[in-house]
Amino acid sequence: MTAITSPPPGGPGARATAAGIVLTSLMAAQFLMTLDTSVLNVSIATVAEDVGTTVTGVQTAITLYALVMAAFTITGGKLGTIWGRKRAFTIGLVVYCSGSAVTAVAPNLTVLILGWSVLEGLGAALILPAIVGLVAANFDPVERRRAYGLVASASAVAVAVGPLVGGVLTTYASWRYVFAGEVVLGAVIYLLARRTTDSPVEAGQRLDPLGTALSALGLTLIVYGILRSGSWGLVRPTPDAPAWFGLSPVLWLFLGGGIVLLGFGAWERRRLEGGGSALVDPELLRVAPLRSGLIAFFFQYLVQMGMFFVIPLYLSVALGLSAVATGVRLLPLSVALLVAAVGIPRLLPHASPRAVVRTGFLMLFGAIVVLIALLEVGSGPEIVTWPLLIGGLGAGALASQLGSVTVSSVTESRSAEVGGLENTAINLGSSVGTALAGAVLISALTASFLGGLSARADVPAALTDRASVELSAGVPFVSDDDVRAALADADVAPAAADAVIEANADARITGLRAGLGVLGLCCLLALFFLRAIPPVPAGEDADPGRNDGGPRVATGT
Repeated sequence: MTAITSPPPGGPGARATAAGIVLTSLMAAQFLMTLDTSVLNVSIATVAEDVGTTVTGVQTAITLYALVMAAFTITGGKLGTIWGRKRAFTIGLVVYCSGSAVTAVAPNLTVLILGWSVLEGLGAALILPAIVGLVAANFDPVERRRAYGLVASASAVAVAVGPLVGGVLTTYASWRYVFAGEVVLGAVIYLLARRTTDSPVEAGQRLDPLGTALSALGLTLIVYGILRSGSWGLVRPTPDAPAWFGLSPVLWLFLGGGIVLLGFGAWERRRLEGGGSALVDPELLRVAPLRSGLIAFFFQYLVQMGMFFVIPLYLSVALGLSAVATGVRLLPLSVALLVAAVGIPRLLPHASPRAVVRTGFLMLFGAIVVLIALLEVGSGPEIVTWPLLIGGLGAGALASQLGSVTVSSVTESRSAEVGGLENTAINLGSSVGTALAGAVLISALTASFLGGLSARADVPAALTDRASVELSAGVPFVSDDDVRAALADADVAPAAADAVIEANADARITGLRAGLGVLGLCCLLALFFLRAIPPVPAGEDADPGRNDGGPRVATGT
């Protein structure tokens, strides 16, 4: 792999080893940052009991982690420009590991939120943009595609193996070992990252406090609205949700966040016109390839995280698999993603990024269509294997191109800014994907379940009416065993109970198909925003004599 700046001594083998160590450290850091979004999703009840809180309290901690990370990623990118990418990466790693250590010994919810949500979220906000900048500083434009693909694949691997790791440790040891292990992994990353080449610090750059506050507030309002849309409703409030002027608070959060972000853009332009240093240059979004790349990132993670939400529900609830078995069944997607992310740049180095990205979204769409069709058959857990393999190859195709597309659309000196925007798009896409798939799934499940009860003669009308009232806010996605136990506690007659259980099973499949269907539509929608993706790989059409002030590209490999 070709490294940037002065080649290390020892010949091509030594340079390849050094580049491999750098890439390993950045992949491990990306893996670590993403792991916390999924590792304890299967252990929420156990964590709640250990720290003396409720399931809602732990879910709040997970939500706040996503909020802090999304709100301060742009600021983290700017700090990388001011301090240097390597220094921002190192500081972020120390903050993150401090948060992991605090979380590992947390005696209550307050300490858990301090360590997990606040410190780890702030550390991730520094590390993630720095990773983008460090890839740009350490690899030439051609090798960046493979490097970005591997870094992106590390995220998917973390999401897939997170439930498996969390399930195994919670079952056989303690969930606290997850966070203790993160401290150890962080120390290893720190030692490996010492070989990383930094990019020059830009003189005259300063942090914009008001811009930081505006961007954080605007993104917080939007992301929080997305996360609450499933329980509060998008426009009309659900029965148990608060109502602001007769509408769901989610709508007002979106409007408020949009207005604040518009104010943020106006403030940044004013600072630039006055000769000051802006948190992010709004003109960056006028760069067509960058804009298309960010939109593609948004849709990729919307679909990817939506699938990671819907498919585990099918495996764990509908089929009754354990957390460990569910994690194993998700591995084909991560393996296929890794193969495609590595293989496409290596086997097809001159492939058109635009064509590869389009193919990736079409493969994700195909995977969803196949899974919807197989759900109609109603087989066992093996039906997800081929759709996950196809979807993993599609996501890997996207991962092999998009990081290089976004960073190569501007000069290397602006890679940290691009990293902040890129990770903001990723976080927004992940939040929207989970919320959208969940909201559509529950809505379709509710309509199908209540409609199914009404159509069954063996279900008393009084029971149907009672269910309609009690479940008006949405039917929970629960297993047949849980439904049977609840019906037994309610002294429902066996014939009626069997009919309700059958209606619940049918409604679950209907809800799953609906959730997957909306993700498929998002794949097709993404195709309309890809025209500005370059048709030629980065570096192939570059002027060899160009000097934009970035690091010199070494000729050795």
